[in-house]
Amino acid sequence: MKAHLPELPALMVEAQVRAALEEDLGRAGDITTQATIGPDMRAKCMANVREEGVISGMDLARTAFRLVDPTIEFEALAADGDRVSPGTTIARIFGPARWILSAERVALNYLMHMSGVATHTARFADLISDTAAKVTCTRKTLPGLRAIEKYAVRCGGGSSHRYGLDDAILIKDNHIAVCGGIAEALASARAFAGHLVKIEIEVDTLEQFGEVLEVGVADVVLLDNMGPELLMQAVRMNEGRVVLEASGNVDLNTIHAIAETGVDFISTSKITMAAPTLDIGLDIEIG
Repeated sequence: MKAHLPELPALMVEAQVRAALEEDLGRAGDITTQATIGPDMRAKCMANVREEGVISGMDLARTAFRLVDPTIEFEALAADGDRVSPGTTIARIFGPARWILSAERVALNYLMHMSGVATHTARFADLISDTAAKVTCTRKTLPGLRAIEKYAVRCGGGSSHRYGLDDAILIKDNHIAVCGGIAEALASARAFAGHLVKIEIEVDTLEQFGEVLEVGVADVVLLDNMGPELLMQAVRMNEGRVVLEASGNVDLNTIHAIAETGVDFISTSKITMAAPTLDIGLDIEIG
């Protein structure tokens, strides 16, 4: 069954966009527009995509215009998750020219960045669509933008790893070192975790993986920086006991070989940290 796209709560969207508008408008508002555009002038605009991509961020763009002036009309012609080609008009905007221009950059910043993340994610997801593996993002997101970047990943066909330090336990190499070993770390995690909290542990050798399987506590094992041959050995050792996630050295050239090994998830920061923006412009005419 195809998964439904998530929805960002309206309250979260408004808070995010309001902060961005306040940052941009500063203490005196858009003085350039106030100096050059009369208060009674109206405008018609089209948001046009200039390259192939996947759309994300329509609600944030709509909210940017609504917050500066509730009379601005925003007609969406595309939805988040839609694949678009160059020249596609994804929205029409009508209303007071001053306020459209004042909200333009914030609206486009969200659309371009989020659509860029969705588009880059889709490139990775498409390459492994013939396998059972899913590409997933990490906590490597821009501060303050995690929720919207992880939402954009979902729009592009990826999945989300944990949202923060508080929604799952991920035991990494430094935790193991300080705790005294894999068995000790897993035992402490299980004693601490509630019954709904998943436990994942990172390993970088098959010997460590074997120890994790012997302890039998982890729900997920992150196989870090293992090549395809080692990953296939890990899959055979696992025999379906825990969820397997591969990480490290993941790019557009390597992801298919990693997916073919039989791992369940492939995590990479590239779909958020290295995603280029999607070129979207606002073409305006005075009405």
